Amino acid sequence: MISIPANTKIWLAAGETDMRKGFSGLAAMTQEVLHKDPYSGHLFVFRGKQADLLKMIWWDGNGACMFSKRLEMGQFIWPNTKRGTVCLRQSQLSMLLEGIDWRVLKENIRPLKAA
Repeated sequence: MISIPANTKIWLAAGETDMRKGFSGLAAMTQEVLHKDPYSGHLFVFRGKQADLLKMIWWDGNGACMFSKRLEMGQFIWPNTKRGTVCLRQSQLSMLLEGIDWRVLKENIRPLKAA
């Protein structure tokens, strides 16, 4: 995977997306449906109806990038909601791309005081 700058937000588009769309179609959907700026430098992730194909768009500052991944077996784990967005951390995106359930991350609890 191409390294993404640390301050980049990763947005999952809930629901199903027509995977025939290219960068322009997904950018328009990002702007009109998700109410986000596709040229903000953030990464936007879309999943098809069969749940085995993802497309991601990203404006890297000097050009439009579109990545896709298809799982040979299984499906990508996706939010149950039909609308809106979910913001992921880079570690969650890595899990998503590997077909791992990214929703059940256990947070480390910060100690209240030194022992």
